[in-house]
Amino acid sequence: MTVETEIKLPLESALHGKRLLKRAGFRPRKRRALEQNTLFDTERGNLRRAGTALRIRQSRGRVILTYKGPLRPGKHKSREELEIEIGDAAQGARILARLGFGPVFSYRKFRTEYAGADSKGIICLDETPAGCFLELEGPPRWIERTRRALGFRASDAITASYIQLYTDASIGAGAVLSGMV
Repeated sequence: MTVETEIKLPLESALHGKRLLKRAGFRPRKRRALEQNTLFDTERGNLRRAGTALRIRQSRGRVILTYKGPLRPGKHKSREELEIEIGDAAQGARILARLGFGPVFSYRKFRTEYAGADSKGIICLDETPAGCFLELEGPPRWIERTRRALGFRASDAITASYIQLYTDASIGAGAVLSGMV
């Protein structure tokens, strides 16, 4: 089973994030690219109520279908994550529709991936309409060590999803596709 463990750290700007990462010895692993993310659910919101998610992500010429399981208890956002490349977003959405899932939330972000010398985790610099964030993904000890090295306190860590961040920032135009949020 693949488990994703992560936190987000809020930034003043993308430039601020780039400076912090450079100072801490992280270098770009993948160049800045636009991501289009669409979350799917049933009309009754069965996945949301179960604390799970189903997403189609388009970026860098790839289309990835992702299932995210319920959150596990802890100070980091940790959950099962299953991914498969599907190649065609529209066809993937049609298949999901036949299974009773429709689009409920869509958002875009620019993402740049960074890695350090130890390669135990990755950091993504995400630029969104809800703000800029560093997303640290890896083993919990690596996340904590990296958070401190970047100058952030434990209380700075965010475990909210992007749908929550968009909602909290009152961003709905072009992001929300249905009344799920």
